[in-house]
Amino acid sequence: MTVDYQTLNNQLSALLADETDALANSANFVGLLYGGISEINWLGIYVLRDKELVLGPFQGLPACVRIPLGQGVCGVAADKNATVRVDDVHAFDGHIVCDPESRSEVVVPLSVHGNLIGVLDIDSPRTARFTDADQAGVELLCRTFEQKLAKDLKDVSDFI
Repeated sequence: MTVDYQTLNNQLSALLADETDALANSANFVGLLYGGISEINWLGIYVLRDKELVLGPFQGLPACVRIPLGQGVCGVAADKNATVRVDDVHAFDGHIVCDPESRSEVVVPLSVHGNLIGVLDIDSPRTARFTDADQAGVELLCRTFEQKLAKDLKDVSDFI
């Protein structure tokens, strides 16, 4: 099933427009995407705290709480400050298993005022679920979310 990322982005912009609380906006960001992206089993934000990622707002089964930078798909994406898309997580060296049903994953770094603040992590129970178009669409949604945070946060340490 194809996701209409532009419509989802328009909905996200409207949802975030009048709220300035980063935690509330993060929760709604996660909820909107989880409901709007098909064939996924987990979606959430990991927040950068010192040298590790710490679980933030999410939808899905309980997840790993702390991920060191450079470890797992999330830690590698944060460490490289670049999107990482994995067609088969079981073939990814160092994959951290939170949900054994997950087969593919896309992780997009989140930055505000030029500083990495965390990552958006999306898992699917289907191998090779995420295409180039999905990656571009999720990156678009993340940029919209980052722009809103940049307007509302005076200091990145204020992020949830």
